[in-house]
Amino acid sequence: MTVPSGGETANTTSVLRIMNERAVYERIRLLGPVSRPQLAEATGLSKPTISLALADLERAGLVRPVGHRTGNAGRAALLYEIRPEAGWVIGLDVGRQWVRAALVDLGGEIAVREDVSARSGDAGELIDQLAEIVDSLAAASGGQITNIVLGTPGVYDPDNERLHLAPNIPGWNEPGVTAKLAERLPAPFAIENDIALAALGEQGYGLGADLRHFVYVSIGTGIGMGIIVDGRLYRGSRGAAGEIAFLPMGETDPLAQAADSRRHGMLESVASAPAVVATARRLGMTGEITAKRVFDEARDGDPVAVRAVAREADHVAHALAGVVALLDPELIVLGGGIGGHGADVLLDEVRDRLETMTPLGTPRVEVSPLGDDAVVLGALATGLATARALVFDRAIAGAGEGPGRANRP
Repeated sequence: MTVPSGGETANTTSVLRIMNERAVYERIRLLGPVSRPQLAEATGLSKPTISLALADLERAGLVRPVGHRTGNAGRAALLYEIRPEAGWVIGLDVGRQWVRAALVDLGGEIAVREDVSARSGDAGELIDQLAEIVDSLAAASGGQITNIVLGTPGVYDPDNERLHLAPNIPGWNEPGVTAKLAERLPAPFAIENDIALAALGEQGYGLGADLRHFVYVSIGTGIGMGIIVDGRLYRGSRGAAGEIAFLPMGETDPLAQAADSRRHGMLESVASAPAVVATARRLGMTGEITAKRVFDEARDGDPVAVRAVAREADHVAHALAGVVALLDPELIVLGGGIGGHGADVLLDEVRDRLETMTPLGTPRVEVSPLGDDAVVLGALATGLATARALVFDRAIAGAGEGPGRANRP
């Protein structure tokens, strides 16, 4: 039998202390202002252990007392909450038309929210714009950015520091783009597919809460899907799961024969916003045509617009029938410029067509309540999970840095 040395015993004690402190910190975060007896009940730890953990967490600047519980007989219990300014997260949604950004503290409170027109004509100019936005948000936090999450079209390739399958933003596919981003951003950052983040936003703040299996389908300038399986984001072997723009459908449609259908995807070539415009023009609509105009006029009963929307509903329903057969989701959430803003015209037709296409039973098909905020909210939710762990590790586990302190990757 081997007797542990004093060093091993001390190390074990340190590990247990950190585990207890992490458990207490997480319970304070989840329960909000909470007392020591409540923490003891929630964690199963003894009251002395709770007191020691609270003392360490408070000394590290991670939690703070926020008054006493009132209304109960006897001595009023001191309440604790996490110290929200111990760390800050920036979420970015980078698209062809807009950059949407938000700054949030560790408590999940959005401090700054802004949308600006994207300077997406050139990758270098867009990177400069993102750096300017991040610098502005960092100044609002006092310079203490803990984590940045950037949502963008495409699939991130870390080996070659580039994004694949992002044709709608000029130059965004070029090698070295993400390395240039790393040079300009002041804190550790993560790159994630924008629609995958929208699915996480829907899981955290929308219709996907408490569901184990659902998909978020965005239909706009491009088409994409985020997949939640067993409560977790499913990325696939190369991070390309959900790239339904490339579903091989619509072969008989002239649009599918266009030279760029391989670059943008066959489904995107027949069902995206530009495809709706092209369909309406082929059917006889004249003048300046936008997808919004097509849906507005269909809403008013214009026969050409109604036919164009019916074609769109048919393409979308065919795609969703394939999704149902492969993934069997509980819910399909529609978002994006067409999936969200045109949904009152599109939704019933998609539902009716989908019911005729599969004998498997159809899941609910609903419009996201998050609108244009879905990607940003998903970025914040992802960034907060990472930032809270980083702040705790730096402050408690001896990483040598204070809570919320910004680092370069």
